[in-house]
Amino acid sequence: MRVRLKPINEQVVVITGGSSGIGLATARRAARMGARVVLTSRDAVDLEQAVDRIRADGGDATYVTGDVADLEAMKRVAETAVREFGTLDTWVNNAGVSIYGRLEEVGPMDARRLFETNYWGVVHGTLAALPHLRARGGALINVGSILSDTGYPLQGHYAASKHAVKGFTDSLRLELEQEGAPISVTLIQPAATDTPYPEHAKSYLGVEPTHVPPVYAPEVVARAILRSAEHPERNVLVGGGAKLFNTVERYAPRLGDRFKEATAFTGQRTERPIEERDILFGPRPGDGRERGHYQGHVMRTSAYTRARLHRGETLLALAIAGAAVALLDRAGVFGGD
Repeated sequence: MRVRLKPINEQVVVITGGSSGIGLATARRAARMGARVVLTSRDAVDLEQAVDRIRADGGDATYVTGDVADLEAMKRVAETAVREFGTLDTWVNNAGVSIYGRLEEVGPMDARRLFETNYWGVVHGTLAALPHLRARGGALINVGSILSDTGYPLQGHYAASKHAVKGFTDSLRLELEQEGAPISVTLIQPAATDTPYPEHAKSYLGVEPTHVPPVYAPEVVARAILRSAEHPERNVLVGGGAKLFNTVERYAPRLGDRFKEATAFTGQRTERPIEERDILFGPRPGDGRERGHYQGHVMRTSAYTRARLHRGETLLALAIAGAAVALLDRAGVFGGD
């Protein structure tokens, strides 16, 4: 069945990991567009500040403190959305954390905790949201990664968790479509994004990690998420860099391997010492930022992603351009024999 989604200004949107980074950028943009927003994370201090800021800007928001690793906590988030705002239209599973280090060096307890957040957090959020979305219709949006499709040195457990998110998301979509559930299921796959993600990650590198370019602003991902909340999408690569990365992985994987081996080991290291603790096992209050400390160029837009999400507009623009060229050619503007 064809799933029909409400305009954002008529929606109640729940976002996990909403106190910083992509989650916070998405929440603020959704509220500016008229949505009522429910934020959740483990960080009560930054959640309260985020909601206060949204309200000060004229938006409507509330928050629930909870760990995505706790299914009952996610059920409370869903119940709060329905109690406070009367419904639940879009659920965004965004919460995530990383570990930088060689696979043999990363402790098993750290790796398990990463999966509790990155994979089981998506499962728990989904299980909490589905009864409400099934009853009323809506969108389930899971934030994976460009690393959902490939391996990556020094972030092996993160890549593995995002592979798991993709497998779960694609399998769930099939089951919901087969039963005719009125739910759109989308996997968002961003390229490197300038959020506090590297500073929040646990690092076995001895220094603070960083991104390998190209790096995109979190608003680019937020726009893709909210577009998918209004218009059903399947998998969305965010950033032209993500599309290139995905294409190389599909058609020339050994070339991709050599590129990653040449760039990722040195490119993910800074010379900055680790100054603050990571958030693997708990929040870091007072650090509720959308942007990170990336010191290179940050791309604020993505022509590829816009074209991907606005196919009709893109085709219309190409048709108009083609018609204009034809008319100019007929008028002899380009010369002729």
